[in-house]
Amino acid sequence: MSAAALDVAAVRRRFPSVGDGLAFFDGPGGTQVPDVVIEAIAGYLATANANLGGAFETSRETQALVGGAHDVAARFLGCRPDETIFGANMTTLNFALSRAAARDWAPGDEVVVTRLDHDANISPWLELARDRELEVRFAEVTDACRIDHAHLASLVTERTKVVAFPVASNAVGTLVDVPRIVELAHSVGALSCADAVHYAPHGPIDVGGWDVDVLICSPYKFFGPHLGLAYGRAQVLEGWRPYKARPASDTPLGHRFETGTLAHELLAGFVACVRYIDQLGWDAIQLHEHSLAERFLDGLPDTFVLHGPAALEERVPTFAFSVPGRRPVDVASALGSRGYAVWHGNYYALEIMERLGLPEGAVRVGIVHYNTEQEVDGLLHELASL
Repeated sequence: MSAAALDVAAVRRRFPSVGDGLAFFDGPGGTQVPDVVIEAIAGYLATANANLGGAFETSRETQALVGGAHDVAARFLGCRPDETIFGANMTTLNFALSRAAARDWAPGDEVVVTRLDHDANISPWLELARDRELEVRFAEVTDACRIDHAHLASLVTERTKVVAFPVASNAVGTLVDVPRIVELAHSVGALSCADAVHYAPHGPIDVGGWDVDVLICSPYKFFGPHLGLAYGRAQVLEGWRPYKARPASDTPLGHRFETGTLAHELLAGFVACVRYIDQLGWDAIQLHEHSLAERFLDGLPDTFVLHGPAALEERVPTFAFSVPGRRPVDVASALGSRGYAVWHGNYYALEIMERLGLPEGAVRVGIVHYNTEQEVDGLLHELASL
C-alpha cells in the first residue's frame, strides 16, 4: 500500500473495538488491536497450547512459534534474533536487565537519565542506586521540552556506566536525537539504553543504525498484546550474567533473560501485529498521522497551553496541553462523557511534569493511524466548547 493510499475506513474495519461510539485518543496508554492479533491469540490457545520441551506436536509447534517470534522481533528492531528478549512488560524487563548490568558496579558509579523519561526508565536506576550506592544524574530539558544537550554532556564522566533516555516522550511527544546521545555515551565507554515504548507505533526502529546498546518497547503500544520486548547488543548480553533458574537454557543468547514460561499466545499476537504493520507500511502510517496532527494543532484553541515542541518534525503526534481554569481530570472526564477517550495526569512522566510546574499533570491526546479527520474535528469541537 502506498503512502498516499491509506484507506482509513478499511483500517478501522480491522479493529473490532473501533467505531462503537468512542473515539480512541488514548493510544499512548495502549492502542487497540486489529482482528489478526485477536485471531492469532485465540488460534494458538485453541490448537497449539503447550509448554516447551515436550516430545509431541503442540510442544513442537510452540517451539516453532517462539523461534518465529524472535525472528519477527529481530526484523522489527533491526537486529539478530538472539539479541531479542520478551518479557511481561517494559518495566519488568528494565528492572531485570538493569540488575544484570550492575552486578559488578562499584559505589560511586554513575547513571545518567533525563527529565523527559517515563519513570520506568528512571526508577530501576534509582532503586539500584539505593542498593549499590550509585549516583543517578538528571539531564535537564529546555522550556520547549527538548533535552538540554549541553547539560547532558556536562553530566557524563569516566564513572558513567549508563546513559538512559527516551526515543520519544510519552508525555509531551518530543523526539530525541538518538545517535547524538548514543555517541556521547560511547565516548566515555558507557552503555546507551533507549526507551522506545512511545516511539514504536509511530515509526521504524533501527537499533543497528542508531548503534544503541539496549532498547526496550511494549507491543501493546503498537497494536499488539500486553508484552515487553527488548534488544540487547550481543557483546553486551554476553558480558552479563542473568538472574534465572539453573535448568533454564543459556541459548539463544537473549533467552537467558526470559525468566519462566513466556506468554506463548501473546507471542502469536505479537507476530500478527508486526505483520499487520508491514502490510500498511510506515510511510502510509506516518503520512496519515502527520495530516491528523497538523489538523489538530491548527484547530487547538489559542487559549490552551501546548507543552512540547510546536513543530511536527520534532515530535510524534502526542499532545499534552493545559486548559486555563480547568483541572486536567475535569477536562478528560468531560470529554470521556462525550465519547472521546483522552488521558490526564502525569502518565508516569513525573520529572517533566515537575519541570513544567504541573502538579496535576495535563490533558493528553494521542493520535495513531486508525484515527480519522472526523474524530479530530469532533474532539476540537468539544474542546472549544469547554
